[in-house]
Amino acid sequence: MAGKDNIQVYNPAAFTARFMPSRALQALLKGDFNKFLIVRVEEMYRHVTRAVPATRATIHICLYLTEGEATMKIGSEQYTIHRHEMLVVPAGQVFSFGEKDVNKGYICFFHGDMLVGKYGKLSLLKEFEFLQVWGNPRLQLDNQTARFVLHLFKRLHQEYTEHALQHVNVLQPYLITLLCEVNRVYIPAVVQEQTAAVTLANKFRALLFANVCTLHRVSDYAAALHVSPNHLNKSVKAATQKSPTKWIDEAIVLEAKVLLSQSPLSVSEVALAVGLDDASYFARLFRKHTGTTPTAFRKRIEKS
Repeated sequence: MAGKDNIQVYNPAAFTARFMPSRALQALLKGDFNKFLIVRVEEMYRHVTRAVPATRATIHICLYLTEGEATMKIGSEQYTIHRHEMLVVPAGQVFSFGEKDVNKGYICFFHGDMLVGKYGKLSLLKEFEFLQVWGNPRLQLDNQTARFVLHLFKRLHQEYTEHALQHVNVLQPYLITLLCEVNRVYIPAVVQEQTAAVTLANKFRALLFANVCTLHRVSDYAAALHVSPNHLNKSVKAATQKSPTKWIDEAIVLEAKVLLSQSPLSVSEVALAVGLDDASYFARLFRKHTGTTPTAFRKRIEKS
């Protein structure tokens, strides 16, 4: 049983329908908003009826604040941003957030296809590390960049509000320019030169993200990357300050959280879905990384 087949992956239409069931909000979403949409944060967030449990989206999400603060858990880390800061959730990454933040700004959802066309190409995605699962999702902008970015968000919002996706050749260059602007001030979570160890660690994390429910041994990833387990251990630890084993365990727990909150599977079935035959071991691993049992975690989600 493959875990990701059981995890609810939301496109914007399904996501807003479940967690923000409001006709007023739906009226703001125009055209094919599974490809692109942008709204003011305050116009969307006031319709959030409850905390959003661990889930994942089919497209990239960019949240930019002009006032207040926002807290979101992305992957295994929690981030809080304030004015002139941005959070990015790469497509497919696990995220969750509460319902009590007070803020203003813009939130933009876009599919990778929005970078392909007259003014762009899909390879652009590789140039923006913050759109990769191993990137730093929190971007702090200096005053000048913040002014540029705010202008671009306003222009995207105006075009989308007035014309939806009728003029993609207008939306696309503004979106690409926005991403290029924030990329100039982007700082990796761990500042370092692009060494062979960093390159290998990034390849490992991308491979882990795609195979977390089927590959659990460091040796499996080493073989897939054509290096020795010892070399992979040293490289990943040097580049990320965490061992491959810890990365694997944390990824398994993240997958389990999504299943526990979004599927009707029993705890034993969740264990199998993330590739663990031993339900007892799964429970110990889950508690080690979360401080609670899978059953208690699910009950807490159900009460929220």
